[in-house]
Amino acid sequence: MSRAEPAPEPLPEEEKNGGLRLRARLRALYHGSSPVAVRFRLAVLVIDLIIIAFFIAAPLLRGEGLIFYIIDYVIAALLLADLAARASAYSNIRDWLRKPIVWIDLFILATLLFPFFFNLGFLRVVRLWTLIHSDFFWRTIGRRYDDTRVEDVTKALVSLVTFVFVATGFVYTSFMGRHDGITGYIDALYFTVTSLTTTGYGDIILPGDWGRIVSILIMLGGVTLFVRLGQTLLRPHKVRFPCDQCGLQVHDPDAVHCKACGKILCIPDDGR
Repeated sequence: MSRAEPAPEPLPEEEKNGGLRLRARLRALYHGSSPVAVRFRLAVLVIDLIIIAFFIAAPLLRGEGLIFYIIDYVIAALLLADLAARASAYSNIRDWLRKPIVWIDLFILATLLFPFFFNLGFLRVVRLWTLIHSDFFWRTIGRRYDDTRVEDVTKALVSLVTFVFVATGFVYTSFMGRHDGITGYIDALYFTVTSLTTTGYGDIILPGDWGRIVSILIMLGGVTLFVRLGQTLLRPHKVRFPCDQCGLQVHDPDAVHCKACGKILCIPDDGR
C-alpha cells in the first residue's frame, strides 16, 4: 500500500493576516472613494492613457530596434501587475474572470509577451475601448457624468476611434509591402478613413478579393458606428433609474410615472 501524502502545512497566521490586509488595501484603492483612492486611480488612468498612446504610435516606431521590445516588456509588466492587483481587489475571482473586458486585457498581455502574437499587435488599441467602458474609469474621472448623455457620447466616440485604429492596424499589417499603395502607416490610416466615410477617392485600392472584403467591412463598420454616434447625440436624453415594479431601466429625466407600468417614480435631481 502506498503511503498517504502528508497534509499541507497551514500558513502561519502572520501570512494569512498579511494577505488579507493586502487585499483589503487593494480593494480600498480600486473601489474606495477616499481622496487617496481617487488619486491612486487617477495615476493608474494616466499610465493607461500613456500606454494606449504608445500602442497607437507603435507602427511608426518599429525602426527603433531593441528599445521597442524593451518598452513592450515594461508595458507587459505594468499590465500584469495591474491585472493581478484588480483580481486581488475583487471579492470573487471567478466572477472577475467572467468579464469580457478582463479577457480582452489578457489577450493584449499575450500580444506583449509572446512573439507569435506579433502580427496581432494592432489589437492592443482595443485597450482604449476597455478603459472607457469600464466602471473603473467612470468612478474616477467621470463621476459627475456617469449615467448621463456625456457617458453615452464618450463611449460611442471612443468605439469609433478604436475601430479606426484597429482597422488601420489590420490594413497596415496585412498589406504593407504587398501592395504599392500602402507604403506606410499613414497610407493605411488614410485608406481606412476614406473607406469608412465612403468617400472612396480611389487613389489607394486594396488588391484582390480579400482587399475588397476588407474594404466592405470597413465601410459597414464605419457607417454603423457613425450612425450610433449620431443617434447618441440627437436622441432625447434618458436617465438610468430602474423601476422596482416592472424593471424598466431608463426613463425621461422629468418622468413622474413609469411609462411601462404607471408606478410613481422618484428620480433624484442632482442638477445634471
